Amino acid sequence: MKVALIQSSPKLSRANLAEVLMLVEEYKDADVVVFPELSLSGYLLQDKLYEDAWKIEELSDLAHASMQCDIVIGAALWDNNNVYNSALYFSQGALLHVHHKNHLPTYGMFEEGRYFRAGDEIASFSTPHGNAIMVICEDVWRAESIAAIAASDAEVVYVLAASPARDFSDEGISIESQWDALLKSTALLSHNYVVFVNRVGFEDGLGFWGGSRVISPMGKTEYTLSLFESEHKVCSLDARLKKLGRYLVKHT
Repeated sequence: MKVALIQSSPKLSRANLAEVLMLVEEYKDADVVVFPELSLSGYLLQDKLYEDAWKIEELSDLAHASMQCDIVIGAALWDNNNVYNSALYFSQGALLHVHHKNHLPTYGMFEEGRYFRAGDEIASFSTPHGNAIMVICEDVWRAESIAAIAASDAEVVYVLAASPARDFSDEGISIESQWDALLKSTALLSHNYVVFVNRVGFEDGLGFWGGSRVISPMGKTEYTLSLFESEHKVCSLDARLKKLGRYLVKHT
């Protein structure tokens, strides 16, 4: 299974859709193309949110593009008169699944809880490439989310993020090491591949650090992208490792 990680720098604009479609066309030979959190919308929409949030019917071009390859993407999404921070999975010309971010940070530099409605479910779903599950950024920082992932029948976990850089030191940025520990724990506890795609770029003083990566079911980092720079990379996921992880947990 080939997964294209699109570590991009979205703008606070609906014009992101045109760039996304170009990138899907460029990486259509991958099985799944994965974009960051809110990559169709930009992160700090604030009062512009209700104007720029998408309706499902406005994303028919993405559905059509998914005839070539599956697409995982983040967007501000209208659903039943509420706006959610959502992850969408398109495949074979249709929207297969939507995950609404459960945990909305509203502390320090974050204000998501002021603008978005929170989701209340983390659920696996079937894709042409096996069962999958999607979560968004802060979701992974909660023990109950990792427990839900571990209890599911998913084989691949897609983690979409817009994580700002903070806590710089001579050793690097502590947020990267914290994320790495969370992602490896999720992989080991759920026996899944974890595909993490974080954005880069700047918005209103926030700088996003990137560092997207793929963690194997055995907790090994197989691919890592650059810090602070836009980068795209096609990664191969070994289905045998998924089976091995589940075999080991049943026989130990």
